Amino acid sequence: QVQLVESGGGLVQAGGSLRLSCAASGRTFSRYAMAWFRQAPGKEREFVAGISWSGGSTNYADSVKGRFTISRDNAKKSVYLQMNSLKPEDTAVYYCNADSGSDDYWGQGTQVTVSS
Repeated sequence: QVQLVESGGGLVQAGGSLRLSCAASGRTFSRYAMAWFRQAPGKEREFVAGISWSGGSTNYADSVKGRFTISRDNAKKSVYLQMNSLKPEDTAVYYCNADSGSDDYWGQGTQVTVSS
């Protein structure tokens, strides 16, 4: 079992930055690939960014490439999402996901609101 707790969301003006954190507890964190997803009102949850268990491989949705950076610290059992040049369309609840290939876990989400 893995518990995930997101933090760092808030209200920011367009062009601003936020850093989301996801703290994990439970089983060995380093066994899990980690990802960030988001869900805007009235829309389906969508993939934002992912990082391999070692941190050596990352991938991003086209909509955030060049603006967002995902990273992890296995010693701290944490994953981060640095979000720069934020746009109003980035407004959503952001969720942390842990995936071992055979099971996956979700956090409760953190709200990010970008004003124009």
